[in-house]
Amino acid sequence: MKSLKSIIIALIFLLFIPFFSNEAHAETVEKQRVFDDANLLSDDEVEKLEKLAAKYSKKRETDFIIITQENIEIDIEQYMNDFYDEEGLGYDKKHGNTAMIGLDMTERDVVLHGFAKAQTYLDPDRLTQIREKITPYLSEGNYYTAFESYILLVDKYMNYRPGVNPENPIYRTWVQFIIAIGLGAVIVGGMAYNVKPKMTTTPGTYRDTERSKVLQRRDRYIRTTVTKRRKPKQSSGGGGSGRSGGSIGRTSGGFSRSSSRGKF
Repeated sequence: MKSLKSIIIALIFLLFIPFFSNEAHAETVEKQRVFDDANLLSDDEVEKLEKLAAKYSKKRETDFIIITQENIEIDIEQYMNDFYDEEGLGYDKKHGNTAMIGLDMTERDVVLHGFAKAQTYLDPDRLTQIREKITPYLSEGNYYTAFESYILLVDKYMNYRPGVNPENPIYRTWVQFIIAIGLGAVIVGGMAYNVKPKMTTTPGTYRDTERSKVLQRRDRYIRTTVTKRRKPKQSSGGGGSGRSGGSIGRTSGGFSRSSSRGKF
């Protein structure tokens, strides 16, 4: 009887093996997120970036997309807009949460886009900050490091509520530590001051105003010195930060997105 029951259980298990295998396979299949048409990355680098993008896409519920192109007939920004429209990019639905970076190797242009949730958390200022941080890597031809840094920075910046500057020193641990020490010192100093005995006498307490008087009063004027200093002229230049590259726009399909663009 026991042997018959064991046989039945074994048969049932064998029947369901294909089902479990298909489910496991389906869970390991990932969508493509790195589109290196300019062949800037090795196969190993593409694989690493795919895994990194998948990891943080799941964490932020936002697809991280990397695009490289060369000798394209249209502007890279228009290409990215059309790519989003036609491919229906998004983490859990078409035309959903997406953070994109695109390179045009012919024109040496780099463009960053944020759609849906990514547009909210990656406004033009934040995208410009990210772009400026990775541009040196792009200029050096270190594309893998640039894309890796892009993913990590997007993840970091999306951790802050919209409207906050993630690079504000107040959010750095060592600055918070110094502020905490300073506040502690002020509080302790205030407590120490309050427990000191207050003076109940003044220099006038023991002064005999009836018998004391001023014997001589003297006021000598020595000289007046006037120092002139030239007022510095305001610079007419706008600076080279490149922060004017951020904007809000729409794709041809009508989908709103944040953007930042620059050269490398």
